[in-house]
Amino acid sequence: MKKFQYIAAQLLLCCLVFSGCDKYLDVEPKGKQLLKTTSDYDLWLNSSILTTETNADNILNLMTDNIDLVTVSNPPISLAELVYTWAPQFTNDVNSLTYLWGEHYRRISLFNTVILGIDAAENGTDSQKKSLKAEALLGRAHSYFYLVNEYGKPYDPATAAVDLAVPFVTSDDVSKKSPARSTVAEIYKHIIDDINEAIPNLPENNSNARFRGSKGAAYSVLARVYLYRREYAEAQRYAELALANTRAVMIDYTNSATFPTTTNVVSHADAIYGRSSVAAGIPISSELKNLFASNDARRTVLYYNWASTARGGTSFYAAAVTPAFQLTNSGTTVQEMHLIAAEGAARANNLTNALSHLNEVRRNRLTGTPLASRDFNVTDQNLVLTEILAERRRELPFHGLRWFDMRRLDTENRMQTIIRTTAQNVEVARLEPHSNKYTLQIPIQVLAFNPDMAQNP
Repeated sequence: MKKFQYIAAQLLLCCLVFSGCDKYLDVEPKGKQLLKTTSDYDLWLNSSILTTETNADNILNLMTDNIDLVTVSNPPISLAELVYTWAPQFTNDVNSLTYLWGEHYRRISLFNTVILGIDAAENGTDSQKKSLKAEALLGRAHSYFYLVNEYGKPYDPATAAVDLAVPFVTSDDVSKKSPARSTVAEIYKHIIDDINEAIPNLPENNSNARFRGSKGAAYSVLARVYLYRREYAEAQRYAELALANTRAVMIDYTNSATFPTTTNVVSHADAIYGRSSVAAGIPISSELKNLFASNDARRTVLYYNWASTARGGTSFYAAAVTPAFQLTNSGTTVQEMHLIAAEGAARANNLTNALSHLNEVRRNRLTGTPLASRDFNVTDQNLVLTEILAERRRELPFHGLRWFDMRRLDTENRMQTIIRTTAQNVEVARLEPHSNKYTLQIPIQVLAFNPDMAQNP
């Protein structure tokens, strides 16, 4: 449990980065006067604020069925415990940080600075300026992807035009009052439009800085977007475009000789659009643990104390076993694109294509010879899809995506009730299928200064 306390402390420390925030959107002024040349804007996009996830991913990870916090208090008290038990609000202090909302909008403000100012920058070619603007459009779209999946209902084509999401902000002037909440459909349209506008001007290759934009990165974000709209054919199409337009390759977990020599996860070979985050010392649920086969290399590469039989005794803690993987890439990767493509193909009953993508991941995760012995080979569509969803959960357990997966799978009646209990097995909280808790409430800090903004149930 000490390791979990580490991540909770890390979460809170990261939150301190975002103090001193504006009262409307909870973002800081960006010091626009410092940006004069094209080179200034280029360096701006290298900011760790834009390329490193802090509390956002950790909060999303805490809400999932992959974690078992045995030390949870009854009633929950700490930030981590409130998040873990799906509390409507994470604080009752209107002057405190807005942990998810504020972090995303701060990034959006910084990306907007580039979008609005790059055309007037000194020096630099027209092509360079268009490329930087395209990267900022992609970054802004990626931030709104998180916001719409946190504060808007899961995408439903029948209701998306009326379901409220978040304000769409295109200004970098934080003194302006927040606009009204856009609908889920409107935010998704803005995301897709921004990315499509960006693609023609994005570089072909971002291998030298995988946290920066590229055509492959844009396709990979579109694959995510369509996956969570449950438009699986489009998700597959863009995932395969991302794979065809990147030089990233999977890392073979079964061969330590291929492991990275740097802990800088956004430079790892499998990153398409890298975003570094801290996910460490997380006690995993028995449900997640039971998904791993005995020949799965991830058990010893990424997890600490796998042999433990105690509840919460095994933790996702690569720093303790494989330091090169101590940071988690919550950005897009080759393996994620294979799994999105596999799911799209399986749902279309194209099992040959689905298994090809799935087995590419398995061959880099499971031990055994010959390679074909690692493959999953069945001809039943239901079994293939179930295995792909299980593989997605094994491969992306604490990458900030499982909560979003739970939301979309809940709309398909694939989620069971999740119950949180103390070490004495006393129930503290439960998440029922189709619960309103799957959509976060607007933070009370935001509503305090925007009393007309509608709240989620």
